[in-house]
Amino acid sequence: MKKIIYLDNAATTKVAPEVVEAMLPYFTEYYGNPSSVYELAGISKKAVTEGREKVASVIGANPNDIYFTAGGSESDNWALKATYEAYKSKGNHIITTKIEHHAILHTCEWLEKQGAKITYIDVDENGVVDLDQLQKAITPETILISVMAANNEIGTLQPIKEIGAIAKEHGILFHTDAVQAFGQIPINVDECHIDMLSSSGHKINGPKGIGCLYIRKGLKLRSFVHGGAQERKRRAGTENVPGIVGYGVAAERALRTMEERTAKEIEVRDYMIKKIQEEIPYCKLNGHPTMRLPNNVNFSFQFIEGESLLIMLDMAGICASSGSACTSGSLDPSHVLLAIGLPHEIAHGSLRLTLSEETTKEDADFVVEQIKGIVERLRSMSPLYEDFMKKQNK
Repeated sequence: MKKIIYLDNAATTKVAPEVVEAMLPYFTEYYGNPSSVYELAGISKKAVTEGREKVASVIGANPNDIYFTAGGSESDNWALKATYEAYKSKGNHIITTKIEHHAILHTCEWLEKQGAKITYIDVDENGVVDLDQLQKAITPETILISVMAANNEIGTLQPIKEIGAIAKEHGILFHTDAVQAFGQIPINVDECHIDMLSSSGHKINGPKGIGCLYIRKGLKLRSFVHGGAQERKRRAGTENVPGIVGYGVAAERALRTMEERTAKEIEVRDYMIKKIQEEIPYCKLNGHPTMRLPNNVNFSFQFIEGESLLIMLDMAGICASSGSACTSGSLDPSHVLLAIGLPHEIAHGSLRLTLSEETTKEDADFVVEQIKGIVERLRSMSPLYEDFMKKQNK
């Protein structure tokens, strides 16, 4: 098998060996249902409690405020739908941004059909939320502000501490989709005045199918799944014990290694960005140049189609993406890239590379060399590029 350079860690990550090792006994040895009363079940219940504590520690939360879900999309749905239902007697207005993950945007579209009023605020050319516009969007009917901590496509970090302070000042609940940020950057729910936070295990070298919603104590949110008393009567269904164990170990590992791991990712990230900018003409870095996720590199290349670039990179053993894995297969340009002001023809030529702690500068050299050759090849077949060059040479 040819060597694979995996640069799609925003889509999913490789499960860490210690995570797999920790999970295995809960499939075959400690398989009891945590809701049962015998000793075998007690072992599972203890494991769930420990997993909850480990996940909570990453964001400085009370473990009792962590509710396990099937992943980030469920957590986002729960936060928005349950808040609207619980607080619509107070108001029906929700504020979010134009660059949220579709788990937020599509939920907002659904809520609009139920009578909610949604304001989608703008971002600047780097993808940073306009705080003045956020302030002006607030009305007496506003019950929730939902802004992601870090964008999944362009990697831009949002000023969630400032947003949380604005929400708190106006007595509005604040939710953040922290699926990409959890374990990658420091987040403290109290310091940032966060009332709800979404996270997912498979973004931090944990298993798929497990995530959480942090719900601050005192929020009157309904059960999202009915049928049992699990998760303190807020999410029915037998707990995914192996998943929770793995999620906990992955969270503990992410917190322990965060400083050293992200420093390495930033070094390789910046090396790759500089190399692309120096060696490939007519490209644009998308996202904030410094205020971005440690592992995110996102470029648009003029005069090419991103899909062709991805296919040819795959043939070279490089796994990458053009944006969110949840919209792969769509022919429409990224809503995030359009929101930061890119025209359709440039947005179509985008490439997202998301590194891991295992990505080396040697990997970066090989990847940039391949991108450079592929871009040159694709442009050589482009009539638009040919016309452009003729005008440049006049």
